[in-house]
Amino acid sequence: MQPIKLLHTADLHVGMENYGRMDPETGIHGRVMDYLRRLTDMVDYAIDEGIDLFVFAGDAYKMRDPNPTFQREFARRIKRVADAGIPVILLVGNHDLPPVQRRATSVSIFDTLGVPNVHVGADYTVLDVTCRRGQKLQVATAPYPLRQDHLTREDMEGKGVEELDRLLSERLTERIRLLADRTRQDPDTPAILVGHFSVDEASHGSERNIMVGRDVAVDRATALAAPAWRYVALGHIHKHQSLNRDEQPPVIYSGSPERIDFGEEKEKKGWVVATIGAGQTIWSFQEQYKRPARPFRTIEVDARNVADPTALVVERIEKAGDLSETVVRLIITLDEEQEPRFVDRDVKLALKDAYDVSAIQRDVRRRERDRLGGVSVEALTPLQVLDRYFDTRNVDEARKKLLLMQAEELMREVDAQAR
Repeated sequence: MQPIKLLHTADLHVGMENYGRMDPETGIHGRVMDYLRRLTDMVDYAIDEGIDLFVFAGDAYKMRDPNPTFQREFARRIKRVADAGIPVILLVGNHDLPPVQRRATSVSIFDTLGVPNVHVGADYTVLDVTCRRGQKLQVATAPYPLRQDHLTREDMEGKGVEELDRLLSERLTERIRLLADRTRQDPDTPAILVGHFSVDEASHGSERNIMVGRDVAVDRATALAAPAWRYVALGHIHKHQSLNRDEQPPVIYSGSPERIDFGEEKEKKGWVVATIGAGQTIWSFQEQYKRPARPFRTIEVDARNVADPTALVVERIEKAGDLSETVVRLIITLDEEQEPRFVDRDVKLALKDAYDVSAIQRDVRRRERDRLGGVSVEALTPLQVLDRYFDTRNVDEARKKLLLMQAEELMREVDAQAR
């Protein structure tokens, strides 16, 4: 067979505006431009390097209802790929889904307008795709699993959350198995699976901070490692990882191409290039083509027992090098006695060239003060601790007595419920 070279990416989240500022040249927030420039980088790579299929495995936007400018900018770049004769798979992720059933997804417009070479994966189905050089490929699509699309009302009656999660995982696994069975009807045409969901063995990242909807995980071994697939392209988890070790088929999360927050500070960001040939599928991780992802940097300074903590912090900032393209977080540890001598103004001046300063965080280590009259906390009952706390706050005796009575009543109720 003629090899098929595909580019796999996901989780662009156009619309994230954390950190940074407005870009005066475009009128768009600078962080949004970061995501769009990374998409441009992937588009340039796909066209220049002769990619046969462009796979986007879900979550084009941050919000379910992206503004028209974000839609225009995303569509402009996707159309460049399609106009170059490279088919595009746009899978529906959880951030692409509307809040109400039967409303359009954020990427439905491509289907509505019948944009040539763009295929929207909004259902569990198998698409017959002709790649750039005429190669035939079966693309099974598994969009983000909504509970109501896989479970009936009768399924959900009388069941707890954990039981429903288990049932949804089983149904999702069965749907994927049926897709694999369908591709086996045409054994001469290779097949890939494109999915947007969690896998039980995956290592999660910052996607949990911006999650839309409750998550459910599927089992890699039973759902994804079928020999029917030549490659499994996954989205939803932002950390790039390979889940099937060195075995076939490769089961890959491309990861997000751009950093979302400091939880992804040390993660590599990029996209995956895979080649499906007559033998094994080989793949590699591409960190950048013309533009790198925005760097995030945490500078931690322990300035305890230093005569001039401000000077030490400024020195460490200067040693960090050029921060003009970097989102910076500064964490300073100080003794209580040093805090009055620390000069914020000088530190902010040292950081003036950074792309963005997310925080200047002071961790002041204060001496413990004896607030319980020298009595060990472990030797006191909860009511006695509360009594002594009220004394430190100079609470009126009558009010203290009333509060202690109410606290004792609450404690009895909690104990009764626990039994």
